Amino acid sequence: MAPFVASQIYGRKASHGINWVTVIAMTVFHIGAVAAFFYIDWGAIAMAALLWYISGSWGIGVGYHRLLTHRGFKTPKWMEYVLTICGTLALEGGPIFWVATHRIHHQHSDHEGDPHTPREGTFWAHMGWIMTGDALHANSTVMKRYTPDLAKDRFHVALNTWHWVPQAVVGVLLLVFGGLPYLLWAMFFRTTYGLHATWLVNSATHIWGSRRFQTRDDSTNNWWVALLSWGEGWHNNHHAHPVSARHGLAWYELDLNYLAIKALAAVGLAWDVKVAKLDEDSEEDAAA
Repeated sequence: MAPFVASQIYGRKASHGINWVTVIAMTVFHIGAVAAFFYIDWGAIAMAALLWYISGSWGIGVGYHRLLTHRGFKTPKWMEYVLTICGTLALEGGPIFWVATHRIHHQHSDHEGDPHTPREGTFWAHMGWIMTGDALHANSTVMKRYTPDLAKDRFHVALNTWHWVPQAVVGVLLLVFGGLPYLLWAMFFRTTYGLHATWLVNSATHIWGSRRFQTRDDSTNNWWVALLSWGEGWHNNHHAHPVSARHGLAWYELDLNYLAIKALAAVGLAWDVKVAKLDEDSEEDAAA
């Protein structure tokens, strides 16, 4: 069997063709997001904000990223599953795919084989990478190589295939109980906004911002991306200390995802929370 080489599967050089399923889905969701502004409904907007927090913070930031990908803390298995379901509501793929892609990103960050480095283009890093090639689809060989922990779990394996089901169920419930305004705001606008917030971590925080740590990549700390993504924008901190459940290391770096983990710990639902310490010598950010 030929050795696995990430650069042969991931990155712009390895991409080929257009992923029409993804392109059509993204087009529909963006059109729906714009259409929401023709149906101003404060109840629908409030529901969108709530689901954005559930999917973006508890789902992606806490669940997919800090728990499943980096194991920055431990939680009961049932809570892990709840957080994973919340993550599927962000429309960013199944947990095994998401984790595998992110682990590959850390292994090859801003080098050949990185799935979404701005060195291959800003638009590519932001959203172009999901629209081309087969790398985004379920490649069981690659996923098992990078996610042996999740590949052994029947729940995660099933949800990786059926990740779209929770989102579809929520969409139907929104339409039934809230009508078109709730569907447009709490499904289409909320999801589209959340996608761009996550994509900004891939693109903007590898281009603009400050660098506290001299990592082997271009990661930066970007305050406005952190605000849009519940704390994921303290990306240079994260790349320097990937296992740390806390990304905002300085007192002024607001990290709401870490506060969510602290809340879980306060009620006994999180333990062994790994937290990096900010050295005195690195309290001042170096110029980007």
